[in-house]
Amino acid sequence: MSDVRANVEAVLPQVIEDLKTLIAIPSVSSIPAHDPDVLRGAELIAGWFGELGADAKVVSEGGQPAVIAKFPAPEGQPTVLLYAHSDVQPFGDLAQWTTEPTRATEKDGRLYGRGAADDKNGVAAHLAALRAFGGKPPVGVTIFIEGEEECGSDSLPNIIARHREELRADVFVIADSGDWDAGRPAITNTLRGLGECVVTVRTLDHGVHSGEFGGLVPDALTTLCRLLATLHDERGNVAVPGLVRTPGPDLEYPEDRLADECGKLPGTQWIGEGPLVERMWTGPAISVLALDATRVADASNTLIPQASAKIGMRLAPGDEGPRAMQCLVDHLRAHVEWGAELEITQPSTGEGTVIPEDSPAVQAMQEAMTEAWGVPAVFMGTGGSIPMIAEFQATYPGAQVLCVGSCDPGSRIHGVDESLDLDDFRKFALSEALLLEKLAR
Repeated sequence: MSDVRANVEAVLPQVIEDLKTLIAIPSVSSIPAHDPDVLRGAELIAGWFGELGADAKVVSEGGQPAVIAKFPAPEGQPTVLLYAHSDVQPFGDLAQWTTEPTRATEKDGRLYGRGAADDKNGVAAHLAALRAFGGKPPVGVTIFIEGEEECGSDSLPNIIARHREELRADVFVIADSGDWDAGRPAITNTLRGLGECVVTVRTLDHGVHSGEFGGLVPDALTTLCRLLATLHDERGNVAVPGLVRTPGPDLEYPEDRLADECGKLPGTQWIGEGPLVERMWTGPAISVLALDATRVADASNTLIPQASAKIGMRLAPGDEGPRAMQCLVDHLRAHVEWGAELEITQPSTGEGTVIPEDSPAVQAMQEAMTEAWGVPAVFMGTGGSIPMIAEFQATYPGAQVLCVGSCDPGSRIHGVDESLDLDDFRKFALSEALLLEKLAR
């Protein structure tokens, strides 16, 4: 272990500089104007692994580019696939950032910048592990860096279908999760599934005067609001029948820490009932993500004829996405009032994941994290979704899967001032290198 630790420490300074270079590329996959940036990032990453001797290439199968780089397995050794994604979320309101999102800035032991935590640090951790072995790891390694995770991974099924054998592995390490807390590593073993749809309500074929017809004719926005209100009961529990809820882990999530992490205002109450981790990780959630209606600035005394909302669901691990979506559709159709027309479009779902805690790969990662951090890893869930884990599990049913990462509760992923704890990143990179060593037969 001492050689691995020393080798990782030796390569980390340059890896962190390379991470800063990657953060400087605004690889926002959801905005077409940034398509050249996503490609530039992919080409840079392929070049880094190619310099280490990998057969590295950029592939595109109808969506944003991805990187596949292969280090052949020594005789008799397994192959490990190391996954991360290089695309990022939009920056939001730049005025709220205290640093520039595309200029990586070190401050108080953290590295600030968009993608520092989600998920360019995953790319950098893989790079550190491979450089620590001089491009000759003790097991076969396939690097798979996706370029459109933040916008839905729409072309991922095509990539898996057309590169099925190239991506085949005995162990899949998904570096897109995080720590339980700064200084305390975690292995994520449950992830929620997801579903989305757009709901449109129509009550009129054109807008009419609210004074002449108000009190008799329902407007579309009021009708839509009443429909959306049926998605939860008075305590905030999801009220759509048929959605699965499973028990959460025996893990206490301090309320004051949770309030600080989510930025809850002092007077805002928690919604739902049951243990906090169950509500966040293993139970369903429904949110109204967006509304299309007349803007306040453009409002007139008019009953609007049509209004739309985008609804997002998070599903308990093990629930089935298409079945859960049908439950939502049935609920909406049953509860729309006043004879309004209802249209449901753009339905999409992704499967949740349950990762066995007792697989040899998970046990090896537990050992590696204990050696790197000096404390044992926590098993935790996440309310977020990584549907591609379920796709890997379905495509390669004999493979073991790990979901890990080095962002922490203070990382503010997807938000302003996203950042990475550099000490945890160093430990995560070391744990990954140790994992490869432990998985060698």
